[in-house]
Amino acid sequence: MTKQFEHPLPNSEGYFGEYGGSFIPPELQAVMDDINQAYQDIRQDPSFVAELTRLYQHYVGRPSPIFHAQHLSEKYGCDIYLKREDLNHTGAHKINHCLGEVLLAKKMGKTKVIAETGAGQHGVALATAAALLGLECDIHMGEVDIAKEHPNVVRMRILGANVIAATHGRKTLKEAVDSAFEAYLADPHTQLYAIGSVVGPHPFPMMVRDFQSIIGIEAREQFQAMTGQLPDNLVACVGGGSNAMGLFSAFLEDDSVAMHGCEPAGRGLEQVGEHAATLSKGVPGTMHGFHSYMLKDEQGEPQEVYSVASGLDYPSVGPQHAYLKDLGRVKYGVVSDEEAIAAFFELSRLEGIIPAIESAHAVAHAINLAKQGTRGSILINLSGRGDKDIDFVVENYGKQYGIASLL
Repeated sequence: MTKQFEHPLPNSEGYFGEYGGSFIPPELQAVMDDINQAYQDIRQDPSFVAELTRLYQHYVGRPSPIFHAQHLSEKYGCDIYLKREDLNHTGAHKINHCLGEVLLAKKMGKTKVIAETGAGQHGVALATAAALLGLECDIHMGEVDIAKEHPNVVRMRILGANVIAATHGRKTLKEAVDSAFEAYLADPHTQLYAIGSVVGPHPFPMMVRDFQSIIGIEAREQFQAMTGQLPDNLVACVGGGSNAMGLFSAFLEDDSVAMHGCEPAGRGLEQVGEHAATLSKGVPGTMHGFHSYMLKDEQGEPQEVYSVASGLDYPSVGPQHAYLKDLGRVKYGVVSDEEAIAAFFELSRLEGIIPAIESAHAVAHAINLAKQGTRGSILINLSGRGDKDIDFVVENYGKQYGIASLL
């Protein structure tokens, strides 16, 4: 077994401290137990690890590089580095776990993979992996996000995926998860629900974390080779939390490395339904088959949430993040829509890198840390590129940043 699959948590029942577990109907639990057993088998199978490694190297383009953002560093007085997950095939970190999940589905004899997607990056990555490995693919996506992330919807359809609109509620990520779960409950035997983050019932928070931990393993080795030491700070955006856990996982035992997750403050933390800051404003609760922090309404149901970043507007968070928050090992802050969009343009214009709006939250948080006096090095997980967001950004913020007149 490689370092990618060696982690002390969760326990055998899928708990990170008091968070995690599996809260699903008994008939579905039997299916989940089969998935867990199949995963435990393949993670120790040298042929599976070799195939995944081959695809990472020759298909995804791993290892993704680390880039010293010199202009940002000079402007804000600390050394800022980017782990360039945006350079992966399909444009984000999501391909790391999608390849693993589709390989697992194929080894289990499944004929279809299904998933939810918010920004569309997970949907594109899963459609890509399914096309490569010969499985059918259904992607559930909120109707609002289908309109907002049109380029990714087109990519999914070109790749052969069936895109299914979630038309209830706010028609965004939470509703897409609801829709995908309903479809999975209808037939959990021939299809695998390839969950898109470190959320859901056990074993998915563990499994997605393991596949994403390649980010942190690479970053640890690369940063030491570049600088001779470990980074002083890590920064990653947190919706469900897969890119952040991928980076953080390799540094959890390094007390000298401070870790910072940032959630979307949206239009304001004091406005109910106008943010998705689960770890900052939520309380423990259970939804979508797992126990973690959760934003609840007055009835104890998942609260409506919002973010300018479609991939971050989820009313819960991965259980390992909840555990790390309570331990104090990771500090979780917030970034507003305005700060994220400003960082989107600043990284584009200072470094020639257009980030996903999700990743722009991490850039903004790093800038805020520097403004608050943080010194030393900051390594940002640049989890995705902004191709999917440019039409939306120009339409809604172009005039403010001097580009609307060019359309």
